[in-house]
Amino acid sequence: MASIGQIVNPTPGSDALSRARQRAALVPDCLVEAKRIANTVIAGWHGRRKRGIGENFWQFRPYTEGESLSRIDWRRSARDDHTYVREREWEAAHTIWLWCDMSPSMMYKSSYGSVSKESRALVVMLALAEILARSGERIGCPGIMEPASARNAAERLAAALMHTPLTGGLPETAMIRGWSDLVLIGDFLDDAPAIMERLGPLARRGLRGHVVEIADPAEEIFPYSGRTEFTDPESGAKLISGRAEHIRDAYRNAYLARRDSLGQSLRHLGWTFATHRTDHLASEALVAVHMYLSGMPAKATHGGQL
Repeated sequence: MASIGQIVNPTPGSDALSRARQRAALVPDCLVEAKRIANTVIAGWHGRRKRGIGENFWQFRPYTEGESLSRIDWRRSARDDHTYVREREWEAAHTIWLWCDMSPSMMYKSSYGSVSKESRALVVMLALAEILARSGERIGCPGIMEPASARNAAERLAAALMHTPLTGGLPETAMIRGWSDLVLIGDFLDDAPAIMERLGPLARRGLRGHVVEIADPAEEIFPYSGRTEFTDPESGAKLISGRAEHIRDAYRNAYLARRDSLGQSLRHLGWTFATHRTDHLASEALVAVHMYLSGMPAKATHGGQL
């Protein structure tokens, strides 16, 4: 049968420089798309009073006459008829960390998906950075960008991504302190216990986590039949199935069991978990993550997917 999936711009797994150049070429287009999606989402919220994300951690109290005017949080005060002061120690403590997986498996794109998993993850992360920056939130990317509150945070993050050496797996998190939010975007194809071994300690340190699993439709529905060759993009290992349709049910059961196990483990920690397919709109994942960050339940679509 005709090829269903491919690795976008395939390169040898050892050619890190070539892959880095490909990512550098991809990021600017993703930033443009991210800004477009962010503008669309924000326009949909226009006129609504939405609680800022950081307000889940920052403490506000009414302004007392005689206090320095520099302590007034004008953005918060503009939302109603009262004047508020934001406690400085809370403001310094809270950061929203964003990360997306750049490993080879993320470069996969089938004929069923509109973009590669890597492209979608980048767009969602950069669009989220754009929205958070407009709200005055403090944004960082572990191992890539130090936390900063800046209007051009999305551009700064994109530039940092273009010049960062490629790494695999979950990020280093030693620099992340408590009272922070951590958004992780990737395909999370490893076994759930291995992933939770890394994430469990973060929850015990007081971090609020939000995990978004990006999936290509072919990874879920397994549309293959006849003689099919499968290649692991991480290791290069190959598997040839003479009748791929015969293993469809077993594959799908294993794939969904892995997802369910990960989701249950994350929710047990108090973290949120959402799945998003690349044949759906990127704005669906963006809105869902923003709602989770704001402490609001996200609405699932397409049988629980975003």
